[in-house]
Amino acid sequence: MISITLTSIPVDDQAKALAFYTEKLGFIPQLDVPTGEFRWLTVSSPADPDGVQLLLEPDQHPASKAYKAALVEDGIPITQFAVDDLDAEVARLKDFGVVFTQDATDFGPVATAVLDDTCGNLIQLAMMKDG
Repeated sequence: MISITLTSIPVDDQAKALAFYTEKLGFIPQLDVPTGEFRWLTVSSPADPDGVQLLLEPDQHPASKAYKAALVEDGIPITQFAVDDLDAEVARLKDFGVVFTQDATDFGPVATAVLDDTCGNLIQLAMMKDG
């Protein structure tokens, strides 16, 4: 059996990313290991602190920077996070000053919103609806 234990998101500033992902999105810090100029820096969801960790990975590789820029230019989120109540989460994050490039939008079985993580990425929030 294979399971997902870690996934990564390229960020332009690890300290800024850690602040955004913990203080705004509400993730909890996990690992913070110096690796020379950068850190092995992970966070996880408070809903599943022992679950999948998100690595806030430096975007130092030129392909990473180009990939991120192309996604942002086209309005495409780099990843998606699930929420239980999209409208409440969007309102909470807007109160923290988070910028949304797409407000909560109903697409039938799912509603989504897209935010700017301040680290060079667009993040989609999604709420699956019953039935």
